[in-house]
Amino acid sequence: MPPHVGKTLFLLGLMLLGALLWLGGGSLLGWFGRLPGDVRVERPGFRLSVPWVSMLVVSVVLSALLWLGRKLGG
Repeated sequence: MPPHVGKTLFLLGLMLLGALLWLGGGSLLGWFGRLPGDVRVERPGFRLSVPWVSMLVVSVVLSALLWLGRKLGG
């Protein structure tokens, strides 16, 4: 696979994520960072968010979609 294909797919993914956040961020991705297991620390003047479980869910869903695409695509 030529190297520009990977860069193109990466940029398209970023644009898709940006569009999702811009158009419906509150409703479509309102769960992100709020699942049980996600770490949130809020103190005056300090906020830390480590969305462990949310990123795990995103990873599993994307992996399943890529696997399905490979199976159906050839």
